[in-house]
Amino acid sequence: MLMPHETQGVDAHLPGTATTRSQMLRRGIVRLVLGLLAVGVAVPVGGVLGALLALIGVVVAYTGLHRVVWAWRRQRVDLLVGFCLGWLILVGLLALLAPVLPLGEHNDVSAALTDPSYLPPFRYSDHLLGTNNFGLDMLARSIYGARTSLVIALGAVAVGTLVGGTIGVVAGYLRGGVDRAVGVATNALLAVPPLVLLITLSIVLEPGLRNLSLALAVLTIPSMVRLARANTITFAQREFVLAARALGATRLRIIARELVPNVALPVFSMAVVLISVLIVAESSLSFLGLGIQQPEPTWGNMISEGQGGVMEREPFIVLIPGFFLFLTVFSFNLLGERAQKRWDPRSAKL
Repeated sequence: MLMPHETQGVDAHLPGTATTRSQMLRRGIVRLVLGLLAVGVAVPVGGVLGALLALIGVVVAYTGLHRVVWAWRRQRVDLLVGFCLGWLILVGLLALLAPVLPLGEHNDVSAALTDPSYLPPFRYSDHLLGTNNFGLDMLARSIYGARTSLVIALGAVAVGTLVGGTIGVVAGYLRGGVDRAVGVATNALLAVPPLVLLITLSIVLEPGLRNLSLALAVLTIPSMVRLARANTITFAQREFVLAARALGATRLRIIARELVPNVALPVFSMAVVLISVLIVAESSLSFLGLGIQQPEPTWGNMISEGQGGVMEREPFIVLIPGFFLFLTVFSFNLLGERAQKRWDPRSAKL
C-alpha cells in the first residue's frame, strides 16, 4: 500500500500529468527546431542529398510539432489533416494567382534563351527551383501545371458528379425498367478498361482542357451512378420519405427535397477521392503525350522531360513536379478518406 506522498510521485509521471506534458513540450520543441535546421541546411546543399536531408527534416519537424500541439491541447490532434488542407489551399491559391505572381517564364522558350539550362534548385538565383533544358523556370511551370491539373480534375469531377449523381438518384428511386437500363449502361462502361477508354477518347478528341475534362468525366459517371443509386435505395425506405409520399408529395419534390440532400454527402466524399484519381489519370496521359502538349506545362509532361537519361543526370527535373503531384494526390486521398469515414462509413470500410 502506497503512502500519500508516494502516490503523488507516481501520479506525476502518469500520461497527461503536468510533468509528462512539460517533458513532451520540451522534446517537441527540440525536434521541431532540429527539423527546421535540417531543412535550412538542405536548401544550400541542393541535389539528391539536399532533398533527402530536407525530407528527414520535415519528418522530424512534423513529429516535434505533433508533440508540441499534444502537450498544449492535452489531446491528440490530427495534424496530418491540417497539413493536407493547408497544402491544398496553398496550391489552389498559387494556381489561381499565377498570372499576377512574379514568376519566371513557364512556356515561352524564346523568352528564356538567356537563362541557363538545367540550373539546379536553391542556387541563390532568380530561379528558386531551377530551370529545365530550355531555361524555363521550374517553379513557374509547377504552379501553372497545378493550375492545369486542378482545372481538368475539378471540372471532370463536377460534370461526373452532377450527371452520375442525378442518374443514380433517379434510377434508385424509380426502380423498374429505368433502373435496369441504367444498370446495363453502367456495367457496360465499367467493363471497358479505363486506360483504353481514356486513350481512345484522347485520340478521337482534340487535346485541350475542355475535351480532356469531358473524357475524364466519363470515367467518374459509373462510380457516381452506383454510389448515388445505392444510397437512394437506402434512404427511399426511411420514414421521412414514406411520410412525404403519404402526404401527397410529387416524385420530383421527394427527390429534390428529401433524397438529394441526404445522398449528397457520401457522393461529395467520393468526389474528393476521385479528384486525386483524375489528377493521376491526367498526368499519365500527359506523360504519354496524349494530354496537354508541350510547352504548356502539366505535372505529367514535366515528369516526361526526365526520359532519355535526363533523370540520372538532373534528378530535380522529375523530383520537383513529382513532389507537387505526390503531395496533392496524397492530400485529396486523405481528406476524401476522412470525409467517407464521417459521412459514408460503409464505403470507407471497403
